[in-house]
Amino acid sequence: MSGDLKQFYDAVVIGGGPAGLTAGIYLARACFRVLIVEKEKFGGQITLTAEVVNYPGIKSVSGEELTGAMQKQAENFGAEFMLAEVTGIEDGGDCYSVSTNKGKLKCFGVLIATGAHPRKIGFKGEDEFRGHGVAYCATCDGEFFTGKDVFVVGGGFAAAEESIFLTKYAAHVTILIRGNDFKCAKSVADEVRENKKITVLTNSEIEEVSGDTVLRKIVYRNNKTNELTEKKYENDTFGVFVFAGYEPSTAFVSKVVELNDRGYIVTDAKQKTSKDGIYAAGDVCIKDLRQVVTATGDGALAATELEKYCTEMQKKTGIVPDRPKRKTAESEAAHGRPAAESAGKTGASGSSESSGNQKLFTDEMIAQLSMVFERMENPLVLKMYLDDRDVSRELKQYMSELASLTDKLTVQTASDNEEIKLPCVKVLKTDGTKTGMAFHGVPGGHEFNSFILGLYNMSGKGQSLDDSVKKRIKAIDKDVHMDIFVSLTCTMCPDLVTAAQKIASQNTRITTDVYDLAHFPEIKDKYNIMGVPCYVINGKEALFGKKTIEELLDLIEKE
Repeated sequence: MSGDLKQFYDAVVIGGGPAGLTAGIYLARACFRVLIVEKEKFGGQITLTAEVVNYPGIKSVSGEELTGAMQKQAENFGAEFMLAEVTGIEDGGDCYSVSTNKGKLKCFGVLIATGAHPRKIGFKGEDEFRGHGVAYCATCDGEFFTGKDVFVVGGGFAAAEESIFLTKYAAHVTILIRGNDFKCAKSVADEVRENKKITVLTNSEIEEVSGDTVLRKIVYRNNKTNELTEKKYENDTFGVFVFAGYEPSTAFVSKVVELNDRGYIVTDAKQKTSKDGIYAAGDVCIKDLRQVVTATGDGALAATELEKYCTEMQKKTGIVPDRPKRKTAESEAAHGRPAAESAGKTGASGSSESSGNQKLFTDEMIAQLSMVFERMENPLVLKMYLDDRDVSRELKQYMSELASLTDKLTVQTASDNEEIKLPCVKVLKTDGTKTGMAFHGVPGGHEFNSFILGLYNMSGKGQSLDDSVKKRIKAIDKDVHMDIFVSLTCTMCPDLVTAAQKIASQNTRITTDVYDLAHFPEIKDKYNIMGVPCYVINGKEALFGKKTIEELLDLIEKE
C-alpha cells in the first residue's frame, strides 16, 4: 500500500453527533488514531434541543452543552476533527478510502454515524412557504408566531414536546396526528392533552397550505371519514410546524453496505454492517428507540469492535498509524469554541438581565476568552452606532466590558449614525478600514459564539480553510453584501453567520450585516420572515436555512 502514512488513520468516523463523538472518545482513549468527519455542525440534531432531561446522571442540559462536552472529551483524548462532506467509501483491500469534498482519507475501518434529518411530508405548499409559515424548529421560529394559531404535524415525542413549548407564543396549538394516538410516552401525551391551549386531532393529515406572501389557508383531512376541513385566515396568518420524524442520511453508502427498504443500515448485534471493517451507530441504524443514550451506546460498542478490527489489520499489514496526541485546556481555544459557548449561555443575551452593574462574564469565561484573544493576530476596533433605547445601552455595556478583557479590542462611539439600523456595532481595523462585519442589536445568546469567532477571523488568518475554498473566495471580483437575520434563541443561525463572516474576512469586496430580528420588526415585515436563519444576498429575495461556506459560495457565484 502506497501513500503518505502521516495521513493514514486507524478509523474514520463519519458523523459528529453523539454516536460519532462517543466512538471518537473510546477509540482515541484506546490509543487508536481516529478522525471524526462532520458535514455541518458537530453535535448533530440534538443541538436543536433546548433541554435534555433523560440523559442518565444529568438533571438537565441543553443538547449543545451535552455534545460540546463530548467533543471536548474526545479532543482531549486525541481524536481529530474535520468539517467536510463525505461523498463515498471505496474498498482498497487492506484499507478503505473515504472520499470527501476536501480530498481522500485512508483508514483501516469506518464508522457510519451520519444520523438522520427532518423528514418533509410533501404536502402542497410545504416547500413554497418554508420560512414564510412552514417551519421545522420550534426553538428557532416559535417566537415569530406570537399570538397566532399554530398547527403541529406529527404524533411522536418531538411533536408532543414542541407543541407544549409553542404554547409559550401561540394563541392556540392544533396537533394533527395521522394515527389513532401519540407514539410517545403516555406521561408526555397526557401533559399535552391536559394543556388548555392545545387541541389534538387524531386520524388527521395535512393536505395543503396556501397564501400570498404568508400563509392564509390550511386544508386537512380525516383519513377515516375523508372529511376535509378548510380554515382561512384572511386578515392574519398562522404557522405550521412539521415534526414527522426523520430519514437516514445514508444515500452516499447505498451501494456500499446493506440498507433496509427505508434506507436504514442493516447491522448485527455488534454494529457491524454487511461489509467487513465498516460499522454503523446511532440513528442511521434499524432500531426501536432513537435517543441520545442509545446513540452513545451504539457508538461505544462499535468503537470497541473497531479496536479489534484495527489491531488485526495493523498486524496483517505492519502499518501502525501515528498515535493520538492527548490535548489539554490550552488547545480548546484554537477554534474559539469553548469560550464562546460558555459565554453564550450567560444572561448577557441582549435582555434586561444584562443591565445595571452585573458582570457579564464569569471568571471561567474570562479565562477562556483570554485564550481566544491571545490568538488574535491584529487588534480591532468595535465602533458602536447608538440611539437612546435600552438596547443601545445594553450594546454599549456589552462591548465595553468585552473590550476591557483584552488590549486587542478598543471601543469607539460614532457621532454620525450613517442612516443605518440602530443599534449597531461595526468591526474595523485600527486604521479605520471596515472588515465587512457588523451586528445590529446585541450579539448575545447563541450569537455570542459566532461574534467571537467573527472577531477571531477578522483579526488575521483565523480558522483554517481548505486551499480550494480560499481560491474560490479570492476569485470573487464583484461587490457582494449579505444581510443575515437571526434570533438569539436559534441554534442553527450561528453556523450561517460564521460561514458568511469567514468569507468576508477573506475578500474585502464581501460584507455582512447580521440583525437580531427582535429589534427590527420592519425587516421581518418587509421580507415576510416567519423563520430563521434567513439571509438576503445583494438585496434580492429572502432565502432560508443554514448554509456552509461552500454552499454560500455557490449562491454568490451565481449572482
